[in-house]
Amino acid sequence: MTNLGLVSDRIRWDEKALIRAAAKAGIDLKVIDPKTTYMNTASNAEDLEMKFGEVVIQRCVSYFRGLHITAILENSGLQVINSFDVSLTCGNKLFTTLALSKAGIPAPKTLIAFTDKGVSKALEELGYPAVMKPVVGSWGRLIALIRDKDSAQAIVESRERISNALMQIYYLQEYVKRPPRDIRVLVIGDEAVAASYRYSSEDEWRTNVARGGTSKPCPITSELEEIALKAADAVGNGVLAVDCMESPRGILVHEINSTVEFRGLYSATKVDIPGKIIKYAMEMKKK
Repeated sequence: MTNLGLVSDRIRWDEKALIRAAAKAGIDLKVIDPKTTYMNTASNAEDLEMKFGEVVIQRCVSYFRGLHITAILENSGLQVINSFDVSLTCGNKLFTTLALSKAGIPAPKTLIAFTDKGVSKALEELGYPAVMKPVVGSWGRLIALIRDKDSAQAIVESRERISNALMQIYYLQEYVKRPPRDIRVLVIGDEAVAASYRYSSEDEWRTNVARGGTSKPCPITSELEEIALKAADAVGNGVLAVDCMESPRGILVHEINSTVEFRGLYSATKVDIPGKIIKYAMEMKKK
């Protein structure tokens, strides 16, 4: 029997759905909690296959934990979804933006600064309001809408007190005039399988479902499909959530997620997302 691995440090609705989909397909899915195990960096592929499976779906909530696990697995010859390079790029907003820029994918104007003086000069160019994001982070945490110089100064001062070098890399974007929603497109391999509008909750400008946003079906137009597939290709492909915004100058890609939470997208579209992910993993094994 072909076996797959699922590595996750938290079993959420999404992981449970993948476990059910694997069982339905008659696949032995090895579920590994990295919090209760260890790994030998000198292990060969056969040793790791016994524990992790022939293809490993890596879904750690912790970006850095998942990244290091993927590095060990790939170094020993195992296939991981998503790959180290894809996870590294998508887990850092700056790296994602650079990949999109290199591929000519339209995205919000983005400036990077490293000090309070740099932030001040960048905001003079962007204008107010603007958006400041951490280069590493999820669920809309620590994303700030900067309305004026005073709020910018307060945010920079608070970030300087955080003992994390990544917080002193200031990722600044234009505030895009858009409807009170964004679009999430799930790409699996070379297919855009589902899309949803994500609407912000009352008194909240961020659209993250983790912050109370709601998902509704979104038609996958030829334009949306083309830009989502190009964006996924720009970061290396895999199982990816391409987040887009409708702007006066067309669709912009503002983020790509490599550890996709798909509960909201599934509830909105009823597409068998977990089944498609398991099928994709099986196809990866055959390559």
